[in-house]
Amino acid sequence: MATTMGYSENLKVALQSVKSNKLRTFLTAIIIAIGLTALVGILTSIDAIEGSLNNTFSSMGANSFTIRNRGIGIRIGGGGERPKRFTPITYEEALNFKSSFNFPAMVSVNTFASFAATAKVGNQKTNPNISVLGADENYLLTGGYKLALGRNFSQAELEFGSGVVIIGNEVKTRLFKDSDPINKIITVGNNKFKVIGVFAEKGSSMGFGGDKVCVVPLLKAKQIMTIPNPSYTISVIAEDPLHMESAIGESTGLFRNIRRLSAAQENNFEISKSDAIAQTLVDNLKFVRIGGITIGAITLIGAAIALMNIMIVSVTERTREIGIRKAIGATPVIIRRQFLIEATVICLMGGVTGVFLGILIGNLLSMVMGGSFIMPWGWTALGLGLCIGVGLLSGLYPAVKASKLDPVESLRYE
Repeated sequence: MATTMGYSENLKVALQSVKSNKLRTFLTAIIIAIGLTALVGILTSIDAIEGSLNNTFSSMGANSFTIRNRGIGIRIGGGGERPKRFTPITYEEALNFKSSFNFPAMVSVNTFASFAATAKVGNQKTNPNISVLGADENYLLTGGYKLALGRNFSQAELEFGSGVVIIGNEVKTRLFKDSDPINKIITVGNNKFKVIGVFAEKGSSMGFGGDKVCVVPLLKAKQIMTIPNPSYTISVIAEDPLHMESAIGESTGLFRNIRRLSAAQENNFEISKSDAIAQTLVDNLKFVRIGGITIGAITLIGAAIALMNIMIVSVTERTREIGIRKAIGATPVIIRRQFLIEATVICLMGGVTGVFLGILIGNLLSMVMGGSFIMPWGWTALGLGLCIGVGLLSGLYPAVKASKLDPVESLRYE
């Protein structure tokens, strides 16, 4: 009971001291809040990015892979060699592969006609960040898309390169609001298209997929191409995931023949599994995580030094108070405990604010990427634990100094 009363009294005195020094407390708490906002915000954002990446690539299935002209080439920090750049895959090579591949699998050919087009209808237009993608009838499945409205391309539209388009959800929202876009004419870049379908909302991850897309027939994309020397991408989904490696082997042999490679020549293309791309991206996020932890740690070290300085000043200012408390029976342990609690309270004030702002920033990013709400319990516990640790370490020296003051000399202090 006595111990409980002692802690209660210490907490009351600590809160009174915090209240009487509002400006110093506020400034120190703000420094701690900034550090934890950076730490928890970046770590929560990374969790959001990872979740979005996994959702994007899982929709394509674990039994899918792509054939492209160069490596993934996703590098964040570090050195190493540049990814190899191979000869572009031509339109004819891609279609030759699709018609010749006899393995039980679905094959799709696609390519980007533009990365920064503007779509418009009447007075409504999008930002110039719409991707125009040329694709065939199978891209709906290999790209992990679903139709919310309308239909897929017909064989006639693909064969003749008709001016039709399937638009992403965001394009539909910006141009048509709540009205029905089917069979309406829109302008994408300098070309007019009839809308035949709308993709269901997909969200975006690091520039992959997403709702800012207009998909046109492959031949039409070839005709309106703004990218010099384009390369076509071949996507394959094996019917049976157990036959994935066999499908990759068959694809490799067939495409080597199409590109007329001799036995001594290495592959001048790359085959990548969809889950391997996601894993590469997720693995490289560790550099961002390290950066976030470093930024947060540096800020917290600065906050700890500032807090220690404030606590030392506080001990000096309250020397007479300490002397009076000792004179009426306060032990060194009680004095030490008082200052440690005071330092911890200041840290927790900044810590709770910082954790809240960090979670808010991380979830704002998650919403932008089309993800769901994330409650990072682990990072929250880490942040609050760091607060308590910083408070105890910063307050330890001033607390020990206060507990060792001579009561007689303290009462004489002016």
